[in-house]
Amino acid sequence: MGDNPKFRIDVVPRASFVAEQSDEEEGRFVFSYHIRITNHGDVVAQLISRHWVIRDMGDRIQEVRGLGVVGEQPVLEPGQSFEYMSGTTLETPVGTMRGSYLMRTVDGEEFHVDIPEFVLSIPRTLH
Repeated sequence: MGDNPKFRIDVVPRASFVAEQSDEEEGRFVFSYHIRITNHGDVVAQLISRHWVIRDMGDRIQEVRGLGVVGEQPVLEPGQSFEYMSGTTLETPVGTMRGSYLMRTVDGEEFHVDIPEFVLSIPRTLH
C-alpha cells in the first residue's frame, strides 16, 4: 500500500532537548518533539492511533501505544496538515524515536503510516 497515491501521508518530526526539565545527575533527559503530518493523498484520512518505539543508548526500549495524538484524532482532508508537540524522557543523553500511525479513510479502510526514525540528543553530544 506504500505506493498507492490514494494514501500519501508525510510525517516530518523535529526534536529538541528541554534542559530546564532535565537532570543529568538523576539520569533524566527530557526531549520535546514537533510532528507535522500532511495528507498528500486523494482521500480524507483520520489519525486513529499511534505506536512509538523509543530507544536510549543503553538499548532500553519503551513502546507507547494509544488513541490519537495529544488527545485528538485529527481528520486530514487532501492537502491539509496537522501539527502537534509532545515529549518523552530518556535515561541517557541520546536516543531515537520511530513509529507509526494508524489512519482510517471515511469509508473505513485502514492503513499505517511510518514515522521516520529521528534522533533525540542533548546539544554537543553528536558531531
